[in-house]
Amino acid sequence: MNDEPLEEWLERAEEDYRQAQVALRQRKYPAYNTVCFHSQQCAEKYVKAFLVRHRIRFRRIHDLVRLKILCMEADPTFDLISNPLALLFPYAVDARYPGFRATEQDARAAVAAMKQVRVFVRARLGLKSN
Repeated sequence: MNDEPLEEWLERAEEDYRQAQVALRQRKYPAYNTVCFHSQQCAEKYVKAFLVRHRIRFRRIHDLVRLKILCMEADPTFDLISNPLALLFPYAVDARYPGFRATEQDARAAVAAMKQVRVFVRARLGLKSN
């Protein structure tokens, strides 16, 4: 998992970024679970892109808190995005299975958290946040 090119991680993160926003705009058939899942996936892939850039090895996990701790080895300011990462963390699994039903408020909060993580990590990768 650590050998994939940085560009591939960024492309996949941007796919999730776009999908979360498209799903959030759906009015006739709202898919709030999908919004939450893609928001989490976008954040996870950006964090992993940072780890790849800094050649920090990581396992196949979805735990954004543990991944953040690894990022802090290269950049202690990752602690600044603890809250958005903690908000998104449960959606890696919960949003995909019965028993969880995201609300519009959950989805909007997930997108806001995703955007915070995206801007933060892109800045540390030297990328614009367009």
